[in-house]
Amino acid sequence: MNDAGGRRGPEGGAASNVRNLADAIRKVRLAEAERADVVVELREAERARLDMLVDALKGVFDGVPEGDDQFVAAIDTGTQPRFWIDMTAFVTMARDRRTYRFLKDTRLGRTVILETVDLEDMADCVTHYVAERVIERDRALEGDWLIRRAAQQDGKRGERRTLARSLPADAAAPRAAASTQTGWIVAAFLAGLLVGVVGLLAYAWVHIGG
Repeated sequence: MNDAGGRRGPEGGAASNVRNLADAIRKVRLAEAERADVVVELREAERARLDMLVDALKGVFDGVPEGDDQFVAAIDTGTQPRFWIDMTAFVTMARDRRTYRFLKDTRLGRTVILETVDLEDMADCVTHYVAERVIERDRALEGDWLIRRAAQQDGKRGERRTLARSLPADAAAPRAAASTQTGWIVAAFLAGLLVGVVGLLAYAWVHIGG
């Protein structure tokens, strides 16, 4: 039969097909491994360039004021490495694996702050961004302090106004007593002065008239 003859063929039967399939599978696996190695190498190359940027910015992040925790300054380990500056801004590599891309997520979408192949230019841009964020935080804290200060002053002024409104009822009696006492003193002084004048006139009338 043809089937039996096919199985007994010296080199063109099913045995040859099995051998070729195994070779094909081996070749596919080798190709996948090579592609994986390429991907790993590219990822490592991206990571190496980002590590260079991190080293260039180490002094910048070391100089961030104590207590300012808005910066991340770390590289993630995702499929595409990213150097996160803060929670919304990061640096990644473009498809050519040589170009730095500084991106920021905003309410209007993702925007490109800078795209360059020069490490120093990117480091300068990130430094400027960090400085702006530090100043913005200081202004926000100062604004909060001014608001609290104004609220405290308003509260003190309100307390003084409340105290002033309550003073007439509390201080009416002492003030009235003081005014009455002063009036009696003045009246007594005038009465004494009048008596003295009358006495002088009487003395003069008696002696001069006499």
